Amino acid sequence: MKGLSFAFLLIGTVSVIVGMAWGIQMSASGDHTLAPAHAHLNLLGWVSMAIFAVYYHLVPGAARGWLPKLHFALAVLGLLILVPGIAMAIEDRGDALAKAGSTLSLAAMLAFLAVLLRSARA
Repeated sequence: MKGLSFAFLLIGTVSVIVGMAWGIQMSASGDHTLAPAHAHLNLLGWVSMAIFAVYYHLVPGAARGWLPKLHFALAVLGLLILVPGIAMAIEDRGDALAKAGSTLSLAAMLAFLAVLLRSARA
């Protein structure tokens, strides 16, 4: 595995390691207040990134061009903004980052849809 598929898998693996450590910390402290942020880290960070990695590995032609690079940038940026944004919203410190991260994550998924449709036509 290399290129874009490796980059997605690397981000996913780092995400799940951080998510697991965070889950252990929440369990040890008995405070699960930020569980929704933890869940989004694991779902978007690990599951979605791993699925993207597998797709780009199995369909290497799909990784060509600017659209897959945009997909990667939007997905990573969305994740990096959404997870702390959810934590901030839970702690009543504002929801602007959660909204921005959600919008970026949706844009990433729309970019992936475009990649899928483009690949289906090829």
